[in-house]
Amino acid sequence: MRRILFASRNEGKIREAQAILGSSNVKLVSIRDFPDMPEVVEDGKNFFENALKKAKTLSEFSGIPTIADDSGLEVDCLDGRPGVHSARYAGTNATDGDNIERLLEEMKGIPQENRKAAFKCVLVLYETDGSYHHFEGLFEGSIAEAPSGTGGFGYDPVFLPAGENKTVAEMDPETKNSISHRGRAFDKLKKYLK
Repeated sequence: MRRILFASRNEGKIREAQAILGSSNVKLVSIRDFPDMPEVVEDGKNFFENALKKAKTLSEFSGIPTIADDSGLEVDCLDGRPGVHSARYAGTNATDGDNIERLLEEMKGIPQENRKAAFKCVLVLYETDGSYHHFEGLFEGSIAEAPSGTGGFGYDPVFLPAGENKTVAEMDPETKNSISHRGRAFDKLKKYLK
């Protein structure tokens, strides 16, 4: 069994990642297993730069291969915002609810046909020899006018996948993982690891 550090403190992300990887030959360990792990400032211009910086820094610190992802929501009518600022769109210590509230406020009055959006995930596997591989996943849809559902996290309560009439927060985790941006990126990683 290969131990790989998953560079996240987000329990939702960690559960999703392990579920997607399933019973492959990988055992994900968390940042919590390394109490002195440094904080990595995500100051990159795009998702790839942030994911690579996290994976490299934490792999060098921990001494084991590390997976890091950066992902977020890109809304067409907002010129791609919130993008790399998705987790802190409403401020540094914003909750998921705060971020959704800001997003919906900015989109007030925009008709449903102009509310196209996509979640994007860039995943980097950084090896201890300094080599790395990256995988991307895209999840297209639109932004609902109001939150609905209690599952998931982040913007899930307002994201309507293309062709669906319910939000991601109304889906069961298996369905979400099979179609989500993170699911698609991790599926590519899983195939690579095999």
